[in-house]
Amino acid sequence: MTNLHTLRSREQRTAWLLLTPALLLLLFVFAYPILRAFWLSAFTRNLGTELQPVFSGLDNYVRMAGDGRFWQSLWATTVFTTASVLSELLLGLLIALVLNQAFFGRGIVRTTAILPWALPTALIGLAWAWIFNDQFGIVNDILLRLGLIKTGINWLGDPTLAMLAVIFADVWKTTPFISILLLAGLQSISKDLYEAYSVDGANAWQSFRNITLPLLLPQILIAVLFRFAQAFGIFDLIAVMTGGGPGGATEVVSLYIYSTVMRYLDFGYGAALVVVTFLILIAAVAIASFLLNKYRAKASGAI
Repeated sequence: MTNLHTLRSREQRTAWLLLTPALLLLLFVFAYPILRAFWLSAFTRNLGTELQPVFSGLDNYVRMAGDGRFWQSLWATTVFTTASVLSELLLGLLIALVLNQAFFGRGIVRTTAILPWALPTALIGLAWAWIFNDQFGIVNDILLRLGLIKTGINWLGDPTLAMLAVIFADVWKTTPFISILLLAGLQSISKDLYEAYSVDGANAWQSFRNITLPLLLPQILIAVLFRFAQAFGIFDLIAVMTGGGPGGATEVVSLYIYSTVMRYLDFGYGAALVVVTFLILIAAVAIASFLLNKYRAKASGAI
């Protein structure tokens, strides 16, 4: 027993020794900028102070509480993140189920399916901006030819339509990534489980609900959390397609922070925006992780 305890302690020390370089790198890359942002948020540093830091305590956070533009950008971020992540998860799961089946040319289809994710986001944003162009865009051209509309729709000039357009573009680009993640999870599920369950008279839906979905939850959790964090910090796609317009309808938090820091040179308030956004993201990811893990435990116990 003592030898076993000594062996485990030695393995743990070796593991920590091997992990130390990676942990130090993470601290340098992530922890320092975050702590630096917390520090800068306690100062006022803008053109009014001649870009010299002046300690202001919580003034930046008090200012944020009454900043209507911040709350509007936070709402736009929430709408964009929720709609895009849910759409990508549903479509990605459907595509993964299709790609998991045996058919001719499956390898080529799987390789091609990841291409939208591999393309640069700025290039995708530019392409979709032209596709939704009210005068030259292919969307209006198709609708006009089908007789569904009489005049071109200003997709990127209407607040609601502009949000739908950027969500659609993001879903088109990112769904293949989620489908590949879920496909890897599907391939790890043993076929024997389905065969044994079918012997008991289960149909396809029952097999999906009681076998596929519970065993796929770890991959779903990873995909949702990864995409949630990425979508919440979206910048380049919306910056290229709409620039945050019209009238701030698609101005997400990252765009507002960029304008605050780079356009208005309000570094202290920009740091406070970063801190609050970071805390909101951490809280949202923690809640989502808790709920998904709780559902995962419940589903695993039902198998």
